Amino acid sequence: MTANVLELEDIVVTHRRSGGPAVQAVRGVSLTVAPGQVVGLVGESGCGKSSLARVACGIHAPTSGAVRFEGAPLEPLRMRQRPAADRKLQMVFQNPYASLSPRRTIASQLLDGVTEPIPREQRAAEVARLLELVGLDAAAGSRYPSQFSGGQRQRLAIARALAAKPSLVVADEPVTALDAFSSAQIVQLLQSLVRELGMGMLFISHDLSLVRAIADETAVMYAGEIVERGPSEQLWERPTHPYTKTLIAAIPEIGPVKKLPGLDEDVAEPAAAGVDAAATNGASA
Repeated sequence: MTANVLELEDIVVTHRRSGGPAVQAVRGVSLTVAPGQVVGLVGESGCGKSSLARVACGIHAPTSGAVRFEGAPLEPLRMRQRPAADRKLQMVFQNPYASLSPRRTIASQLLDGVTEPIPREQRAAEVARLLELVGLDAAAGSRYPSQFSGGQRQRLAIARALAAKPSLVVADEPVTALDAFSSAQIVQLLQSLVRELGMGMLFISHDLSLVRAIADETAVMYAGEIVERGPSEQLWERPTHPYTKTLIAAIPEIGPVKKLPGLDEDVAEPAAAGVDAAATNGASA
């Protein structure tokens, strides 16, 4: 097996706009994730994070560059069913309210993610196993998404991703829609699942302190590029790029208001670099 479960090599994503110039949302990004490793990708909205996440999952094809999953090229999604091997790459989306069908039971939605046939008499046990992995009772399987809180729904979305027994999960802003307490619980859950199941994870967020809490390595993205990458604690304690320093300085603290370091002479505005949030499909990118 390859040393890395995910390899992104020199990825470029360009969005064409009717009546306007093309926007390069991702500019030559290379990134790897190993089994059992959490790599955090952090940056402000509009920097290209979600565009890169969609390429990493095969939802969109890159304009140029290569995506390899478990050593093999990852084929972008088509109208046909995704090959079974590629279904070991799963994604957890930002909004738990939109990622589950309100009209179907939790059990039926969890079983959708199972890649191997399960005898009818074993399905309840499989649903219970998946729910237990995310800290929910087996009785949740007979209920509907509307009967759960936001944090519980995100646990259910994670359970559905785990149904495919993934070797890699891409978590794109998975706690943005949650309150602080629920966010902390989901981060702890994801971290424990990576250790327990040995899968890799690409964890995407605009919150550097959150990434620090979960990621082994952190990559800082600005204006479509990775401007700094390293072990999370080392990057936090000894940042070298002015944008990384600004992200750390912008984290709220109790005490006197602190002045953020200036970036006027060091880093251009994202729009000036040819990146805008609208071009990244309207999501927090």
